[in-house]
Amino acid sequence: MRVYLKTVVSGRDVLVAACDEELLGKTLEGGRVPFKVSESFYGGALAEVEELVESMRRATICNLVGRVSVEAAIEAGLVHERGVIYLGEVPHAQVVKL
Repeated sequence: MRVYLKTVVSGRDVLVAACDEELLGKTLEGGRVPFKVSESFYGGALAEVEELVESMRRATICNLVGRVSVEAAIEAGLVHERGVIYLGEVPHAQVVKL
């Protein structure tokens, strides 16, 4: 499975933004407000899930959208399943390491 993966470094912070391949550019309904999986934020390069997990291990901030991305983070112990919110049927998770 592949995901769109984008890494941005700003000073000491490393932001990882990832979304499942089929979600890029879509607007998700079902939350309090529509959620745009924008190409400008999530549109990095296509990557394998293993690369996502390795990037998350180095990140200070992570923003994940989609079943594949969020489940990989849960399986790697980087996200707790109770910390996941749903935008309709689509899982979304954020991580901030202090």
